[in-house]
Amino acid sequence: MSNGAVEGFGVLERAVELTKAGESFVMATVVWRQGPSSGQRGSRAIVTADGAIYGWIGGACAEPVLIREAKAVLRDGEAKLIWLGQDSDFLGLHIPEGVVTIPISCQSDGALQIFIEPVKVSPQLLIVGRSPMALTLSNLAQDLDWSVEIVDGEDLTASMVRPSSVVVIATQGHGDEDALEIALENNPCFVGLVASSKRGAVVLEYLVDRGLSPAKLEKIKVPVGLDLGSTTHREMAVSILAELVQLRASGEFSKPVDSKISLTMIEDVIDLVCGMSVGPTKSNNPFVFEDTTYYFCASGCRSSFEKDPLSFLSKVAR
Repeated sequence: MSNGAVEGFGVLERAVELTKAGESFVMATVVWRQGPSSGQRGSRAIVTADGAIYGWIGGACAEPVLIREAKAVLRDGEAKLIWLGQDSDFLGLHIPEGVVTIPISCQSDGALQIFIEPVKVSPQLLIVGRSPMALTLSNLAQDLDWSVEIVDGEDLTASMVRPSSVVVIATQGHGDEDALEIALENNPCFVGLVASSKRGAVVLEYLVDRGLSPAKLEKIKVPVGLDLGSTTHREMAVSILAELVQLRASGEFSKPVDSKISLTMIEDVIDLVCGMSVGPTKSNNPFVFEDTTYYFCASGCRSSFEKDPLSFLSKVAR
């Protein structure tokens, strides 16, 4: 769904808001246009993981294509340049490697080239405790360009924790239980406790007695860190960061999405009026005819189909 009210610097402000919230997104920029496309060179839009658009890059035909390609870019983590135009625009041309050409049939949209790049936010690492191990972990994580904050246990508040936070409790037995309860209030994506297995079992038993739900207790990894054998106190920081890197690479720190939202690519269908490829989603003007749902790039195409469905279906049957 597009939010055309967010334009110019408003798009950049929205990008900052999403970054602070720990939410990855895609930035789309129009780098070339051919009239009568409504998109202009330099027009920008943000596409979030749920397909919401902030800003403006073009008309009704460009928008569903942008959403589809933006989700692919966010999933794959690789930027791409897409070229939207008529089939005839691409004939006889040398298309540079890496440019994705997408034919569209809406004559009013002209042609556009849109650069789509993923903006994946750095993990938000919150370390609770200031032992030499905690300080080493902070330094190592910052070397990887992670966003790191380190606080004393008594200074920890729930407001410091976000759903995108990776929390490591390194209070070394000084208020571990309280720190865990506070950290779990805002459902961070990961919570690790620096403790032995024996000490960890005691802490978990205490939290059970405190009435913490199984769902919250399952978030706690204790002991946190990969088993690297006998290590020094500061070397434990290496094992912890190694586990966090491994979890991040496997997608464990990705922002949870609503069950109605998915980055899974759904196979497109054809708009029977203009011939454009569209996703079978509610945003693409669905219309049911004889128990079959058809989708359209814009309300104009749907309206044309509604007036005489059989004429368009007969063309497909030929």
